[in-house]
Amino acid sequence: MAAEPGALYQRQAQTLIASWRYFANWSSGAAIHEEPGVQVAVFPAAPERFVYNNALLQLGLDRAGSARAMDRVESLYAAARVRTYAVWVHEAEDRVGAEVRDRGYRLATSTRAMGMELDELTVDRPSLDLGDADWEEHLRLIEGPEGLLEGIDPHPLNVVVARLCGVNAASAIAYDFDGDCGLYNLGTVPESRRQGIGTDVAALQLWNARDRGCTTASIQSTEIAEGVYFSVGFRDLGRYLEYVRATE
Repeated sequence: MAAEPGALYQRQAQTLIASWRYFANWSSGAAIHEEPGVQVAVFPAAPERFVYNNALLQLGLDRAGSARAMDRVESLYAAARVRTYAVWVHEAEDRVGAEVRDRGYRLATSTRAMGMELDELTVDRPSLDLGDADWEEHLRLIEGPEGLLEGIDPHPLNVVVARLCGVNAASAIAYDFDGDCGLYNLGTVPESRRQGIGTDVAALQLWNARDRGCTTASIQSTEIAEGVYFSVGFRDLGRYLEYVRATE
């Protein structure tokens, strides 16, 4: 029986937080705070402070619960002297969004939460020319910040680097948590886009995850990449609305 969207969303959110927790091991002073109604990723050191300072508000909060959660968010970031961060609210949570906006935050961007069951994977396993699974090369291919998570052990991230015409062209990571595979940081160099290699990398990561024993997979997608993920079987779990302070 297929999992309900709500169950897939909860798995997606749990894997996301677990990935942030792993990243925090490789950034000075970083911590993930599990607070009533919210998980808060605090990364005070550069370059991670420009990527991972995000707070995820949980589903089902009332207005009072939202206010208490936001009090903790603001207190934790103030204590860490982090001024720039994003507050993530699921689009279905009107009361939570209202609390955030009333505090002077503005909508900056959104991503779509997506999930799937891997026993329903229908795309063929692609045959790819693979390069070395190197973290620094992964960052270069996705145009990530130089020195991000320097020294990280890449093995739990299941880095895939794919080549076109003998040249590294696309990469993605996959982090497993409690049977769910979180697919992250899928990127293709500009000259290799629109040739299907990004879709093939996503498909290969899903097949590899199933081989590792994962039963579900999850992602957060930008609007431009949604078509890739729908094409390999992901289902829509609703958008994350990402708010920042109006002065930023």
